[in-house]
Amino acid sequence: MHSYKPINCEVHDGFELACMRRLRYEVHWRHADGTLMQDRIEFVDLESPRGEEYLIARSSHGEPLRIRLDHIISKLPY
Repeated sequence: MHSYKPINCEVHDGFELACMRRLRYEVHWRHADGTLMQDRIEFVDLESPRGEEYLIARSSHGEPLRIRLDHIISKLPY
């Protein structure tokens, strides 16, 4: 896995707001193996183990997701 690249503070604030509102949004991201992923997810929470930041979410099928923030490609509407 590549080194974590911290995201902009304003973008991080937007992720926090999306989690507080349980936003559902179409998101594109790169999986750890480089595969491009896309789904309409529900934002749930953020976590920061070992200095890396992750979005905890639910897929459109209700499955749990854990997406590294610097792997998200989509511009989110906040």
